[in-house]
Amino acid sequence: MHEHLTQTPGFLDNLLAVALNLSPWLLVGAAAAGLIHGLLPEGFVRRSLRGRWGVVKAVLLGIPLPLCSCGVIPAAVGLKKDGASDGASVGFLISTPQTGVDSILVSASFLGWPFALFKVFSAFVMGMAGGLLADLVSPGARPSPESAVPLVPTHPAHRPGLRGMFAHAVETLESIWYWLLFGVVLSAAISTFIPPETMQRFASLGPLGTALVMLVLSLPMYVCSTSSVPIAAALVAGGMPHGAALVFLVAGPASNVATIGAVYKTFGARVFWVYLSVVALGSLGLGMLFDGMGLAGSATAGHQHEAGPLAIASTVVVAAAMLWFAVRWLGGLRGARKKPATEGAADIRSFQVQGMSCQNCARKVETRAGGLSGVKWAKVRLDQQRLEVAGPATDQEITKALEAAGYRAQRID
Repeated sequence: MHEHLTQTPGFLDNLLAVALNLSPWLLVGAAAAGLIHGLLPEGFVRRSLRGRWGVVKAVLLGIPLPLCSCGVIPAAVGLKKDGASDGASVGFLISTPQTGVDSILVSASFLGWPFALFKVFSAFVMGMAGGLLADLVSPGARPSPESAVPLVPTHPAHRPGLRGMFAHAVETLESIWYWLLFGVVLSAAISTFIPPETMQRFASLGPLGTALVMLVLSLPMYVCSTSSVPIAAALVAGGMPHGAALVFLVAGPASNVATIGAVYKTFGARVFWVYLSVVALGSLGLGMLFDGMGLAGSATAGHQHEAGPLAIASTVVVAAAMLWFAVRWLGGLRGARKKPATEGAADIRSFQVQGMSCQNCARKVETRAGGLSGVKWAKVRLDQQRLEVAGPATDQEITKALEAAGYRAQRID
């Protein structure tokens, strides 16, 4: 009994395992967001990834990319910040983590080519359904041309350099850091109390019953589309239907607590429910379809991926970034408490700020303006793209500070 307990991973072990699996892909996703922001022509995303064909392009772009469920979050948020429609962003968010060239090859190796190719088909169908429905339910939520693309340039041909791309990558992570942290902790807790071997006990429930169990368990968990294939293969080898394994490898990568929270925060309630419904119902229906088609082959159980130096280094970087984001967040709370409740109208100036597209942008503008020595407080009204400032700092000091942060400001009163 004692030997069994010592061999069972505890919460801290699972927490570290999730972080090691998640961190490299999270950094890859942030880097992808920064590269897309800096290398594509200004306005390209806004022009190309909108409307029905924009959804198709986003899904086709995402399917081969090797981004896991948390790595795709900053990339998808970055697309929206750069002007992609809600539908294109959600289509990319749903389809990308389910596949990837590496995941397709590993799936074919462990579960057969019919399974691997059907998983690609599932990613396309669900990405298209989620994207089209997202645009249908929230036509007014799409970013406007004026607010979608940060107006850093001083001339039309200007593109952000390496510093600008890095800043954009960091911004996408900072806008969702608390959801990521919450998701890692909850996923580790689920893995601790509901380990993978427990799932094999549900095989007796039949294809539909087992698939429902897989859906409930996989939706909130962090599931990597590549490294979790051996787990699915082991479950299938133990008697679980292939359709239930498909649900696990489709719904798991396409969602987790961190992704769910980020979708709600970034896109709003309507798109959130579209995203969650498509992932849940789509994975379940496609899993049952695969079982009904009788294409299942044999499964080959295999070893788990071990953490290497890259995973360890990535985890250290992500942990340091989370700590820094938390410190900045706490500093912002302290600053908000110090802000006077009232201020004379003569002391307040307003600036029109171009380039703000989310609450993280608003916090960044407030931090940059509020950090000037001649500013008593700064408050952004995001819906009006406006910054209110109180204090003796000059207009030139304020606009210069915001331009350095990537935003163009103009005094309007």
